[in-house]
Amino acid sequence: MSLQHQHFLVIDNGGTNTKVVILDENGRQLSVVSFPTEAIERRPGFREVNPTQMWRDIGKATKSALETAGLRGEDITGVVPVGHGKGLYLLDRDAKPSMDCILSSDSRAADLATAFENRVGEIYPISHQHVMVMQFPVLLRWIKENEPDKYRSIGHVLSNKDFIRYMLTGVIREERGDASGNNLVNLESGEYDPRLFEFFGIPEMQANMPDLVNATDRCGSITGEASANTGIAQGTPVYAGMFDIDACALATGVLDDDLFSVTAGTWNINVFPSTAIAPQSSGCMNSIFPTGDVLVEASSPTSAGNLDNMLRMLSKDKTQAVDYSQLENMLNSTDARFSQNIFFPFLYGSNVNLGAEGCLIGLRSSDSLEQVLRSVYEGVVFAHRQHVDQLLKVLGHKPKAIRISGGACNSPAWVQMFSDVLGIPVETVAVTELGGLGGAICAAVGSGCYGSFKDAVDHMTVVSRRFEPDPEQTAIYDRKYEAYGALLKVLDQGWNVLRGMQGELEV
Repeated sequence: MSLQHQHFLVIDNGGTNTKVVILDENGRQLSVVSFPTEAIERRPGFREVNPTQMWRDIGKATKSALETAGLRGEDITGVVPVGHGKGLYLLDRDAKPSMDCILSSDSRAADLATAFENRVGEIYPISHQHVMVMQFPVLLRWIKENEPDKYRSIGHVLSNKDFIRYMLTGVIREERGDASGNNLVNLESGEYDPRLFEFFGIPEMQANMPDLVNATDRCGSITGEASANTGIAQGTPVYAGMFDIDACALATGVLDDDLFSVTAGTWNINVFPSTAIAPQSSGCMNSIFPTGDVLVEASSPTSAGNLDNMLRMLSKDKTQAVDYSQLENMLNSTDARFSQNIFFPFLYGSNVNLGAEGCLIGLRSSDSLEQVLRSVYEGVVFAHRQHVDQLLKVLGHKPKAIRISGGACNSPAWVQMFSDVLGIPVETVAVTELGGLGGAICAAVGSGCYGSFKDAVDHMTVVSRRFEPDPEQTAIYDRKYEAYGALLKVLDQGWNVLRGMQGELEV
């Protein structure tokens, strides 16, 4: 097949929305079809998705994406799944979905995660990971303790995109980068380590872990059943893929520590590739990047998803679509002085205390809805700044620029706020669906279209806009951020009391 006819189809399954994106070898976006990731919240803190419904929706979206691009299933060169990291997707011993899948915004195992994190020094030299509430082993331990029948039925443990790849190919594999971000892999050997399974009290689960593969490895082909569901031709190559953090970093051209990658979507993700492992004292995570370097990460579920949730809460008609153009006008017509409220974007979890909850401080009778909403935008960026500060301590200096991705990129005024709050230039890239572009870069390298990630990025990634920090706005935000940090210190001793009260009332 000639170069000008390379078409890569990416299934990008996020915690908020799932997208099917088709791109060519030049990084041109040919079609995008999106649908909401329908979360099931059967109890507070539980966020799950039905795998049958998810697969059905993916099939419809894939057929629609092909039609929109004017392509047949036979025109697709390769398929790549990209997915949210962490969470849990299980198959039973007959390789069938055994329960609803757990999304990365699930917080049911917060108490377990706190207990394990208090002992993280025992395993950090192995995995070089802190413990997070939505990691494989924490959720598996929770299921073992609370739903033992389900635990005994587990046959295979997968990440989100590896589950989707299994549905496409019938081949059960786990991609190494995702596994390393889930606290089950020795970062230096790149393989599962039994000491980690022992630490989490799930030693029997190591036998249920799939063989590990690299992001660009071919992992089977589209089956007849998957072809009927998706419209992609049977036999089309499927590559391992990666979790969305890696995909967005690649898509934005972040291949070394000259640049940071920031994703502002459901999750607050801040990363840079490094040749050195971040120490435990940094509070950062380390995982295996597709290039072979270590990806240093500071992240939490404290980003743009909080805005969508707050808009729903404050709306008179929760079914009415949000007019984001009005919000953009509000941001453009106001500045850092407009709101004096401080919003903590902890509706799905926090980056300070596993028991912390979302809250708004400083609300006065004279405040308008617009002032409250601007404080939500600002609070999200302050949460990102906390993580960027962690990365700066590891690196020792500011990067040349930050490349940003995620839902916040739909708002130029919000991207400018990121630059002002962080005091660093922020750049966006031409393609809107960066998870899709990262997946296409992976497929382009896996298929041999390009010989390296750098070669693929040089041909497929284009910077479209640069935002410079405004020193006057940065000075005001520095003062606000000081208040943000001081209030967090005051609140620190109260979160567990609040959580205890909530637990009593939920019984």
